Amino acid sequence: MIRALLDTGILISALLSPTGSPARLLTLWVQGHYELVVSSKLLDKLDRVLRREKFRRYLTLSEAARFVSWLGGTALGVPDPSAPAQHTADPNDDYLIAAARAAGVPVLVSGDRHLLAFAEPPPVVMTPAAFLRLLRAGPG
Repeated sequence: MIRALLDTGILISALLSPTGSPARLLTLWVQGHYELVVSSKLLDKLDRVLRREKFRRYLTLSEAARFVSWLGGTALGVPDPSAPAQHTADPNDDYLIAAARAAGVPVLVSGDRHLLAFAEPPPVVMTPAAFLRLLRAGPG
């Protein structure tokens, strides 16, 4: 089964927009079509971002905390490398590449232009739509 790491932007989009590609990816994970991988840094960042006031119109702090806790307890947790090397134009994204590499995760799903410009796989960085196409194509 393919393993994938979804960046925080994709996870937030999945939570806030139930009809978009990120939400479909989350549903496919719950249905067992791929293995979702998370790390402590990813969950910490997700928690920090979802605590921002601008998200209160979409969900309460309690709902945000439950979402992060659910992901942490359900997805496959992998350790964060202690000092990720610089891989992208945005050093704040490097922990995602480092975590995926350390855990042998072949796919990183993101809409972030710095990550999408990453040209040194693994992992292959793809948009939610591209990952949906890959999952629909099946093995082989």
